[in-house]
Amino acid sequence: MENSILQLFPSNSRALWQRVAKEQGAIQEIRLRVGQPVIIHRKRREAFLTDQGTLSQNPAEGHLVTGREISEMLEHICHYSPYAFEEELRQGFITVTGGHRVGVAGQAVMDTEGRVRTFKNISYVNIRVSHQIKGAADKVLPDMYQNGQLRSALIISPPGCGKTTLLRDLIRQISDGNAYGQGMTVGVVDERSELAGSFQGRAQNDMGMRTDVLDGCPKDIGMLLLLRAMSPQVIAIDELGGQRELEALGQAAACGCRILATVHGNDRQDVEQRFGLETAFWERLFQVFLVLHKWEGNEK
Repeated sequence: MENSILQLFPSNSRALWQRVAKEQGAIQEIRLRVGQPVIIHRKRREAFLTDQGTLSQNPAEGHLVTGREISEMLEHICHYSPYAFEEELRQGFITVTGGHRVGVAGQAVMDTEGRVRTFKNISYVNIRVSHQIKGAADKVLPDMYQNGQLRSALIISPPGCGKTTLLRDLIRQISDGNAYGQGMTVGVVDERSELAGSFQGRAQNDMGMRTDVLDGCPKDIGMLLLLRAMSPQVIAIDELGGQRELEALGQAAACGCRILATVHGNDRQDVEQRFGLETAFWERLFQVFLVLHKWEGNEK
């Protein structure tokens, strides 16, 4: 996926993005807003793309984005057939080759039932650059097994601490097999295409040889679909968010599946209070709790 973000832009504008593409490994997000300078987020620091394609700390030197640039970029990403990507646009983003996610905002077009049908006059774009860090789960992998058997795990952290990166690598290593346990069949429900970075149904990230990915499907529905269709030994989801998802996880556990999940929170107490469920409930579902913090990484 090296320099794959360069492919997001039409050929006539790629010269501007050459420097950015060379630094893809260090870039987290690229923000484009009509009438505002391009902002490049690099490991919690930001820089501004100049008209010469260099990076500056001075916003006054930043290249000002035009509506035409955004329109041409989106047409290019959609292969000049936006209707083919209408379903993804309804969700506010498009996943592209390389696993990068292009989020959009502008004028929402609603249907008769009050749901977003599509977007027009898109004036804001956020390119979230996909990064797969193989080995990210190495330190926690020994705690995931007991006597060669995988244990269910919940990864808890505030946003931006790497829980999706950790989960992605756990899935890969559990699927392929490792020094602590044999390879297992993993079913991944990737509602927002952040784990596998799927493009046209195919994972762009390495999810392991025994992994099946259900992309773009609500997690509660997707887990039950995978249980019926793919017979997973492990079910994995990112960003646990509601009661229906918890119920689906319970059904998967009752079927003998191991569970891998992430959730937003500062610690276990925070999560338990937010969901209004007692400690005993969580300990029936999970045997391992991994808490990530910005200042100290993984806390087991």
